[in-house]
Amino acid sequence: MKTIRIALCQINPTVGDFSGNVQKIVKFIGEAGKFCPDIIAFPELAITGYPPEDLLLKPQFISANLQALNQVQKEVNNAIVIVGFIDRKDDIYNAAAILHQGKVIDIYHKIHLPNYGVFDEFRYFQAGTRYPIYTVGNVKFGVNICEDIWYPEGPSTIQSLGGAEFIININASPYHIAKSKFREKMLSARAFDSNVIIAYLNTIGGQDELVFDGHSLVIDQNGDLIAEGKIFEEDIITIDLNLESVFIKRLHDPRRRQQVISARKELIENINITKDIEWTKEKIKFCPPRFSIPRFTTNYEYDEKKEIYNALITGTKDYIYKNGFKKVCIGLSGGVDSALVASIAVDAIGRENVIGIFMPSPYTSKESKEDVYELSTNLGIQTIEVPITPIFDAYLSSLNPGFRKIDINTNKQKDTTEENIQARIRGNILMAYSNKFGWLVLTTGNKSEMSVGYATLYGDMAGGFAVIKDVPKTLVYKLCKWKNLQEERIIIPERTIAKEPSAELKPEQKDTDTLPPYEVLDPILKAYVEEDKSFEELIEIQPKCEKECIKDVVKMIDLSEYKRRQSPPGIKITPRAFGKDRRFPITNKYRSW
Repeated sequence: MKTIRIALCQINPTVGDFSGNVQKIVKFIGEAGKFCPDIIAFPELAITGYPPEDLLLKPQFISANLQALNQVQKEVNNAIVIVGFIDRKDDIYNAAAILHQGKVIDIYHKIHLPNYGVFDEFRYFQAGTRYPIYTVGNVKFGVNICEDIWYPEGPSTIQSLGGAEFIININASPYHIAKSKFREKMLSARAFDSNVIIAYLNTIGGQDELVFDGHSLVIDQNGDLIAEGKIFEEDIITIDLNLESVFIKRLHDPRRRQQVISARKELIENINITKDIEWTKEKIKFCPPRFSIPRFTTNYEYDEKKEIYNALITGTKDYIYKNGFKKVCIGLSGGVDSALVASIAVDAIGRENVIGIFMPSPYTSKESKEDVYELSTNLGIQTIEVPITPIFDAYLSSLNPGFRKIDINTNKQKDTTEENIQARIRGNILMAYSNKFGWLVLTTGNKSEMSVGYATLYGDMAGGFAVIKDVPKTLVYKLCKWKNLQEERIIIPERTIAKEPSAELKPEQKDTDTLPPYEVLDPILKAYVEEDKSFEELIEIQPKCEKECIKDVVKMIDLSEYKRRQSPPGIKITPRAFGKDRRFPITNKYRSW
């Protein structure tokens, strides 16, 4: 039987950490080597980490990346190793090096450069023009990179028609909700249409606002999933590919024969790597089964909330550790947002490294205080109480004389000024603890609040990382309930989840004083922010919100861009997050309403 063994190394590199990335790659070459693979593959830009962004404009960065590749090259022996890096010719390229016996056999340049959403590859890279096919013994395969696989008539199709029996596609593909399903469907169609096995290898880990889920896939020529990697975990996926079955499938496809005849063969470049593939009993002995994974069991059930929660853990953990922090502090209010952030932080870095700071004001309810301490006990974290009433009184005492000079009645008219002062006192206290002890402040604002500007600049927006910045409020509630069910005990107090949300910055305050109920608001935000629906379409989408209500929501979104620009980075989990995904002008007279 014509077979080849591949090992897909799903790793978590760090941008710019050449020494650490090389050590990790070499370590995984050794670990994968225990299973005697013929080919070992690593993700897109594994040498540099992804995305390196404007580091790519520094010549010394490119040189350091080439030196790192040279270090990896020296560690390559019998197995063919494929690793992502930046190639430098007359320009720079997002590239894959094909290494064997200490030599660079060939370099593939990414052909299709994404330039949408969070991607800016046209800003940095030149596009490749070659479609190489590599020969090992009597086996032919192709290599391409990420976006290349998304084009129906792209490199995979051309390489397949040129004789490639399988394709290794290396990736740094960011996560968002439900992307894995869409990705698998696309890969299945591509493999089936091209009569080729596709080995899709993705990176894992957090990088600023992006989080990568791994979840590498191997799809056979029939479009069926035959192996997959873990989600949000480093992994080595080792599998023997049955290439005889590819040949048989092609024999039964007369359509393919016509396509081969008309294929642009001038694009194909055949490169021979080695004449020999060792196939021994030793390999069979060491090859682990890859089919005993949850997907293939009868009781497997996709859990979207678990996937989202793990994405938030991964993004939080990597942001903290990759940036050199050891501990975090969180302003606890007794609400669901801060409770969820605290829970994620504990799961990411351990309870001993998470400090809660409770800052009651004159308007903080007795119930909120109780909920803060119940949460702290349930999570096992230390919580420090810093009352802000004396500081708030001092602020008002200092400010009111000046206010009265401008308007004699100012001190009688309490408004958002006094509310924001409280929030800014809390932000100041959190940053003081951060400065004193080197803790990273995790902010607790959710996507619903960020969308409409229901947050205070230099107040509750003050901090280093916004864990749930891209999580709508209704999803916050779902994740809190899921967490309690998952743990089979109360982690987030039931009253915290059940009570009506309030900023507690004035007497009897409720979020609905300013906003529609979140179950009404969130569908509007999704349609307008993520899907660019028109004002008229929004009215149809959300009949529970009258025309003036819709107008108020859209106006709040548009006019709050200046706030969002000053907010800390946060983890992207939706198809379109604020920041790189959605670039909206602050100075802007267009009014869709």
